Amino acid sequence: MTTTTPAPLLAAEGITVRFGGLTALEDVGLSVTPGSVVGLIGPNGAGKTTLFNAVSGVIRPQRGTVSWKGRVLRRHRPHHLADLGIARTLQGLNLFPGLSALDNVMVGADRLARGGPLAMLTGLGRYHSDERRLRERAMAALEEFGAAHAARAMPGTLPFGVQKRVALARAVVAEPELLLLDEPASGLSGEDMDALAAAIRSFRSRMGVLLVEHHMDLVMAVCDHIVVLNFGEVIATGPPERIQSDPAVAEAYLGDTEEVGADG
Repeated sequence: MTTTTPAPLLAAEGITVRFGGLTALEDVGLSVTPGSVVGLIGPNGAGKTTLFNAVSGVIRPQRGTVSWKGRVLRRHRPHHLADLGIARTLQGLNLFPGLSALDNVMVGADRLARGGPLAMLTGLGRYHSDERRLRERAMAALEEFGAAHAARAMPGTLPFGVQKRVALARAVVAEPELLLLDEPASGLSGEDMDALAAAIRSFRSRMGVLLVEHHMDLVMAVCDHIVVLNFGEVIATGPPERIQSDPAVAEAYLGDTEEVGADG
């Protein structure tokens, strides 16, 4: 019996990015299908952030295309992602310091407001029903990530691991079809890392995930497919077990195959 591979949500093909005389990416591609977790890894300076920014619309590649559900995105910018059904976390927390944790998460749900932006700004029309519904949704997202106790707290008063959970809740509260995670494990303790791994695994039932991460233990534990960059080029792709045993990947990182898959 033949199984059909689902069409990708996101596809980047032939991405080439140059900054002056420096080639940051050369003919790079990847794709993310629904319900899959794809890892993008590589040593420092490999081009991971550049590719992430090209996919997100932060920068324009000199060559190549980024497609969403088969449609080439020619002029997309980061503020267009939510309407497409894409959510992104950043390396920094980017929480609003003057808003409570709950209100921060509600910001991520704004696109679901039935009354539209005007109602949210003016307080007219469907504003009150929208606010109540989005607040309930935001609270449920905080509960999902074990941060409901912090709902009324300001971000700056919370431990770093809890702030990370709030940022993750804000990213998924609107139920995106694709989640772009940029170094989500940075600064986390072992316990918080385990919780993050469990959360990423759970996302498979709801969305695709593109994960940029340097903690190899996390990548190997949660990813279905991994793309490895080095000096702006793809040097390996495949499931975690293949990447762990690939000598080119070991050489790119540390020159020692025993170190691939170690945290770092």
